[in-house]
Amino acid sequence: MNQAQLPPAMDIDWSTDGIVARRERYYAASQRKFVPFKDPLIIKRGRGQYVWDENDNKYIDLLGMNLCISVGHAHPEVVRAATAQVAELTHCTTMFYHPVPAHYAEELAATMPKGHEWVVHFTNSGAEAIDLALLMARAHTGNIDMLALRSSYHGATFGAQALTGIAGFRHNVPQLGGVTFVAEPNQYRGIYGEGVEPYLAEIKRAIDYSTSGRLAGMIIEPVQGYGGIVPMPKGYIKGAAEKVRAAGGLLIIDEVQSGVARTGDAFWSFESHDVVPDIVVVAKGVGNGIPLGAVIAKRDVAESMADKFLFHTYGANPVACAAGRAVLKVIREEKLQENARKVGGALKARLTELKDRFELVGDVRGEGLMLAIELVKDRQTKEPAPDEALAVFEATRRNGLVASRSGPYRNVIRMCPPLCLSMSDVDDVMDRFVRSFEAV
Repeated sequence: MNQAQLPPAMDIDWSTDGIVARRERYYAASQRKFVPFKDPLIIKRGRGQYVWDENDNKYIDLLGMNLCISVGHAHPEVVRAATAQVAELTHCTTMFYHPVPAHYAEELAATMPKGHEWVVHFTNSGAEAIDLALLMARAHTGNIDMLALRSSYHGATFGAQALTGIAGFRHNVPQLGGVTFVAEPNQYRGIYGEGVEPYLAEIKRAIDYSTSGRLAGMIIEPVQGYGGIVPMPKGYIKGAAEKVRAAGGLLIIDEVQSGVARTGDAFWSFESHDVVPDIVVVAKGVGNGIPLGAVIAKRDVAESMADKFLFHTYGANPVACAAGRAVLKVIREEKLQENARKVGGALKARLTELKDRFELVGDVRGEGLMLAIELVKDRQTKEPAPDEALAVFEATRRNGLVASRSGPYRNVIRMCPPLCLSMSDVDDVMDRFVRSFEAV
């Protein structure tokens, strides 16, 4: 091909109108839907815990691009690892062998509880991994029935949305069968109030009256993400595991949002609950923005699928796995788990001060750098305040914050920033929240 035959350069139109128009014209409706702000927020570049829009306005990224950015935007160690692998070999299907994914699988397995043999199946996303975990549990146990929490979110694929309890994520089509939902032990607005035992009792009732009596498993987020940052109280996951295993089922832990050192006290948030899962689903932050997910399972559970073919074309991609290895290295060397604990604790303490200033604030909760503010019309009745939450949320954007709204009532402002958020950012974040609440 001579110079005259070369295709035109791949120019990028960074004009606001051009970006919006192309998205509206060429994105399918299903991909245009998930937009948080009234006016589009266009992200051009990022560094650490900060991002800049197309007009060079700077924001503190309190969302980590939906928790995908764990160690910081454009972290040089992750960039270096991925770039080096791209230059050598961009993809190697699992039909053939490559050392990088195998090393990464070994390193992921090493983060799991000792005394068990763990194996890894790589996927491209968390939703794919949830589908696989569901299939694996049913294949291993020979049972069909699954339990999930009512305000859970596990993904939007056909299998994952069947396990998701929030109506906004469930399409109006026949859902995958065999899933029973039980009340989540929300210590702020749960139907049984505070405590654990009433919620565990409901698990037993669900097994007795809404299933065959034999379970494939139960899936739990240790800290619910889209459900509104709802941490599971101590004793609940362990008690649930006992009841589920007594019915022949497995404990599946969804760490897609709460894992990878985010909660501060542990690398995987289930470690704080004195329980060892049978299957763990990970994604988002493990790749620091590069598509990467995995199912980590006890070997005997995973071996149940040994006689059947299951293939993810880009699963175990060496570039993604090289990035994943770099993420583990950075978290360890930069002590980001400890940073999440300290900075998250300081930020939560400051955010709690909002309750003294604004009657709209009903609850401030979370663990590490996985935090939320729930807005209510009345603190006594806890009536959700979705309209007010939207107004505050829009104001945060004007004040240079990128957060999200979540929860079944869309009245929760969710914060899950990169783990490199610093102590020097805490006062700045607080000031911007105060200005945002004052504007409503």
